Amino acid sequence: MWCTSCALAVEGSLKRLDGVRDVSVHYPSATLCINGTAAVTQLATLAPKVKRLGYRLTELEPVADAHARLDEESRYLTLRLMVGSLFGMWTMLASLLIYAGALPSEQVELVVAWVSGAFSLPVVLFSGVPFYRAGWRTLLAKRPGMDVLVSLGVIGAVIVSFGLLWRDSSEVYFDTAVMLIVLLLVGRLVETLCRHRGLKALDALALPDVNITAWQEEAWISRPVAEVHTGMRVELAPGELVALDGTLEGPGWIDTASLTGESLPRHFNAGQTVYAGCRYLGATPLVMQVSAGVGKRRLDKLCDEMRRYQAKKGELQKLADRFAAWLSPLALLLALVTLPAALLFGVGWEDAFVRALSVLVVACPCAVGLAVPLASLAGSGQAMQQGIALRDPAALETLARIRSVALDKTGTLTTGSHTVLHWQARQGIDLPTLQRKLSVAVVGSEHPLAQALVRWSDNHRGQHPEQCIEVNESPGEGRRVRLSSGEWLTLGSAKWLASQCIALPPEAEDVTLAFASQVMVADEAGWLATLYLTDQPVSDAESSVKRLIASGYVVAMISGDRQGAVSWLGERVGLAREACYAQRSPEAKARLLQGLPSPTLYVGDGLNDTLSLAAADVGIAPLSASEAAREGASAQLMKPGIGGVVKLLSVAKRTRRVMVQNLFFSALYNTLALGLVIIMAIPPLVAVLAMAASSLTVTLNAARLAWADPHDEA
Repeated sequence: MWCTSCALAVEGSLKRLDGVRDVSVHYPSATLCINGTAAVTQLATLAPKVKRLGYRLTELEPVADAHARLDEESRYLTLRLMVGSLFGMWTMLASLLIYAGALPSEQVELVVAWVSGAFSLPVVLFSGVPFYRAGWRTLLAKRPGMDVLVSLGVIGAVIVSFGLLWRDSSEVYFDTAVMLIVLLLVGRLVETLCRHRGLKALDALALPDVNITAWQEEAWISRPVAEVHTGMRVELAPGELVALDGTLEGPGWIDTASLTGESLPRHFNAGQTVYAGCRYLGATPLVMQVSAGVGKRRLDKLCDEMRRYQAKKGELQKLADRFAAWLSPLALLLALVTLPAALLFGVGWEDAFVRALSVLVVACPCAVGLAVPLASLAGSGQAMQQGIALRDPAALETLARIRSVALDKTGTLTTGSHTVLHWQARQGIDLPTLQRKLSVAVVGSEHPLAQALVRWSDNHRGQHPEQCIEVNESPGEGRRVRLSSGEWLTLGSAKWLASQCIALPPEAEDVTLAFASQVMVADEAGWLATLYLTDQPVSDAESSVKRLIASGYVVAMISGDRQGAVSWLGERVGLAREACYAQRSPEAKARLLQGLPSPTLYVGDGLNDTLSLAAADVGIAPLSASEAAREGASAQLMKPGIGGVVKLLSVAKRTRRVMVQNLFFSALYNTLALGLVIIMAIPPLVAVLAMAASSLTVTLNAARLAWADPHDEA
């Protein structure tokens, strides 16, 4: 498909089938979403109907095939644009010499006009083919779109121009045909490149094709992941990324943050299911029985669901589609009426054709097409100056109407790394002593809490020559270490210390912080200290959330983390308890998001947030976001914190005001120009100049936004 008119043509054709309840053809992703009876929604039923329009309907293509298809489309358009630019340049130069009166005689002007026509032929006959094809297909579907106007405008300009040349007149309109084709080819090529970007979010969800160790023929053999099927046994090496869904045959420590957003890894028992995309953190190999191969994993299903979310049309898109459905037929009708009406009033055939051609040129909504993109570009520049990179400038229009803002917890509202919030120790143990012991005991551990203790006690590392000479670690539970001084230290959860026959005195439980992670430390004398660690909020979390609430937005926090940590953070940043949702899977996050007042905005940083970023009307990724989140988001914060969300919403509101003003100016132009061109004869060149004037109006208005002081939006 080459434009939204193609999508509307397919939609219109399929809507007429008996049993079809709803049809949506999404042009950017080339995806058909259809709802109807089982008989009518079969590929064998739909494909012939679509084929009659000149299109090919297939099963949902893999992401790699979609990239290949868009690469081919890009090369197709680039070649036609190169031909159009090369020959069109000489056509425009010849026409400019005629219009400027720079030639010595009428005979020379006539020769130059013929040269102009000759150079326009490759543009018209080769570069313009995509528009003629799309226009013909939309006519077959009885849904004529903008391609029909473009095709008729080009063909009409060429026919009238050759007619004038035949009558020895040099006032030709080849330049009009060339301008329409070349400028619209540029737009189509940009659209195709943008569709490439939309697929990158799906690329980020894909796991690499690696070899994994599988049990086959009574031996462990390395095999490509695609050749490992359900029921086979595979071995997970320490630190390895889980490539397939499966059931563990033994206990193990798994980092599930990529799929659940939990701030800490989880300890899985034998028989529990582990999903692809998680990471095994154990110290020894672990065996897993595969429950889902490539293409059927939970991550694959998330990818398919994300494609469905991307293919859905928003209300603005549906409104634009309805507008396009009647705009083109109306313009065609006006052009058809203009021709006989001019003849009835005694205008000659030549002037009548020129008037009809002028109607087609005027009806091409260049100013309308520039009104929103130029304002979006200016708004994007404002956002960039404040540290916000907009991947989809069109999202500004939706951002201005946002009603609900949903925020992820770990890595978005919090820093993503734990810090010591509180500590207590037995009598006689001061802070420097505790930190000195911990600085040695936690070195080398990959556990997130151990890494936090390393940072906390880092100031005391190297002040003493003591070293750790023996380590006994139980993944997910704790570790025992022997220092060079001969002293033994034990670190872990209260439950694990109890299993090691270490008695915990009452003072060890004097402080209970349900929202924090607890680490207990013991030495040979017994309990030594208890430390409470938590993922702290980013510096501007509280102020930003309060500003969003004060501005009238519905603000919620949706997390996969445990209830205690979520409730504590919500209280810290100023959210009501009922606005904090904990222990939500990626699918549950997306469903919950759709239940909020729309349009919705989601801010998330992890792989588990990609589905919500697609389900929301607009998605934003913070500075530390994963690649999957960045590719799936419409905007990326380039500075720490979430203050950029507040700034972006402010910029978007001002940008929308400029968009509305631009649309008003362009609509006023179209109304006055169409009325004027019907009443009196206006050459196509004047119509083109009028289009340029209207485009200049919206350009200057958009520039007003670009020139504004960005700090005024903060």
